[in-house]
Amino acid sequence: MRWEGNEQSDNVEDRRDDGGGGGGGFGFPVGGRSIGIGTVAVALIAGWIFGINPLTVLGLLSGGGPPAQVQQQGPAHKPPADDREAAFVSTVLKNTEVVWSDIFRQNGGTYAPPKLVLFRGATPTACGTGQSAMGPFYCPGDKKVYIDLGFYDTLRNQLGAPGVFAQAYVIAHEIGHHVQDELGITGKLDQMRGRLSQTQNNAVSVRVELQADCFAGVWAHHSQESKQWLDPGDIESAMNAAQKIGDDALQRSAGRAVVPDSFTHGTSAQRQRWFSTGFKSGDLRDCDTFAARGL
Repeated sequence: MRWEGNEQSDNVEDRRDDGGGGGGGFGFPVGGRSIGIGTVAVALIAGWIFGINPLTVLGLLSGGGPPAQVQQQGPAHKPPADDREAAFVSTVLKNTEVVWSDIFRQNGGTYAPPKLVLFRGATPTACGTGQSAMGPFYCPGDKKVYIDLGFYDTLRNQLGAPGVFAQAYVIAHEIGHHVQDELGITGKLDQMRGRLSQTQNNAVSVRVELQADCFAGVWAHHSQESKQWLDPGDIESAMNAAQKIGDDALQRSAGRAVVPDSFTHGTSAQRQRWFSTGFKSGDLRDCDTFAARGL
């Protein structure tokens, strides 16, 4: 992916020198629901070992309640100009802003871009205390994407998903959750979650995550169409990342039996299929995972 030299977003907040954001402890978001691309393997393994649904462990589905109070932050600042990793994130974020603004405009709407927060360890959010162990996530309460860039080391070295475009896919997936929020999908689903069983909530979560994968593919389609900045193998690296973070692959890597009722993000094949669907067509209408009979 030839990203160097492209325009960068101004919507990046750098909290990496904030001393862990004052979150403290080992809390996870409560009261407000955060939505993430997946989870760091060690956190998932802990959930399965102790017999707890990983979605519950990581606080990705809180089940309602008032939004958590956000602790006060110092003034937000931009990343250093010579920070290559931050520059990459800012570049990808800018392109998602361009692509989604165009798509919304073509459909008679207006896209409000989210902020993206870089942090280390822990940071306060409108969904509670965000932790690095959760992996990247989107918080609807403050409309921000949160990422500890150390996740990219985990993605590459522990999960076996190297490649720059695999990292771009991570960002695009989280932006996909913001698109869901902008379209009103997130709010509608939140209204029904309290009436569902854990198994039913898991099934809904799978469709939410697969749609975000499809939206990531839609972004990749339009991004490549306009910029032609992808190299041979880039899409394959994103598909490999989708394969590595499928629920079934993560459960197998943890040495556990594959339990479909516990899935919250979809199987490897499903994640690959829906990213590919979005990438091939570039059409939001093809990403209706909620109407799909088969995933």
